[in-house]
Amino acid sequence: MADIQTNFTAKDFKSDQEVRWCPGCGDHAIMNAIQRALPELGYKKENFAFISGIGCSSRFPYYMDTYGFHSIHGRASAIASGVKVANPNLSVWQITGDGDSMAIGGNHFIHIVRRNVDVNIILFNNEIYGLTKGQYSPTSKYGSVTKTSPFGTVEQPFHPGELVIGAQGKFFARSIDTNLKLCQEIFIQASKHEGASVVEVLQNCVIYNDKTHAALSDREHKEDRTIVLRHGEPMIFGKNKDKGLILDAKHLKLKVVELGDEYTEKDLLVHNAEETNPGIHLMLTNMAYPELPVAFGVIRSVKAQTYDKAVQAQVEDVKAKSSIKCVDDLLKSGTTWEV
Repeated sequence: MADIQTNFTAKDFKSDQEVRWCPGCGDHAIMNAIQRALPELGYKKENFAFISGIGCSSRFPYYMDTYGFHSIHGRASAIASGVKVANPNLSVWQITGDGDSMAIGGNHFIHIVRRNVDVNIILFNNEIYGLTKGQYSPTSKYGSVTKTSPFGTVEQPFHPGELVIGAQGKFFARSIDTNLKLCQEIFIQASKHEGASVVEVLQNCVIYNDKTHAALSDREHKEDRTIVLRHGEPMIFGKNKDKGLILDAKHLKLKVVELGDEYTEKDLLVHNAEETNPGIHLMLTNMAYPELPVAFGVIRSVKAQTYDKAVQAQVEDVKAKSSIKCVDDLLKSGTTWEV
């Protein structure tokens, strides 16, 4: 990324537009975390582009004092891919929701991940369609009572992290809107990763799905119900840092243990976000309360060739080998006639 500039503050990235999210919506916190993260990256403002689809979260580009594109339902991945390939020097951010990305945009979503286009995808997951007034979404919990499932949903929900890893994703992280500091930390790491970076943020819709993540945001119990993973550190959690994760080899699954006489910190798994084999990452992504703590932090971060750089390299290679250097060369190539 060219054109470095380091003297910005979060305020510099706030536009003059009135923010029209509901009071108390988790979107406010996520936006604040991104606006705090961007100055740390050191890029000029004109090198940022925010692309969104349709949904409450997709109003995001209006509130950012950067370039942006409020696109159409489910197509943000396709447009963000085009923006990045056309101008690789841009820091491209895709803002999407669980409906926009997992339903109508599902096909585009899995392919931007599979291709490993260098785009930072922030997925706001409130497990509901908020903009269209409360229909169940692809991530709504089984049995959720909504306007389109008055007797409870009978569908198994998508797990975004599982979908990302299944699509050969190289970067997946998770945070929650109530932890602004962790969100900011993850957004910075996502931006520095070369390739498609997917960050799922568990976000609260105060109107149509209030407290859907309450078990994980509850101040008294959240430290016992979640674990923040950091590369190279043992998997310890709990209010008193007295719990940890081990791999139960007999049953090939993760297990919570109490630290004490039987288990010490040396027995715990050490997080390796850079492991190319996605097995443990998939297990960590799918952990669910109450059996296991829900994983936050960067779960997977693996280096791989990016689509945009591969396209750029191919174009340069073809140009270097081609006998056609300009439009005149093209017009005079092949069989020609004078009229």
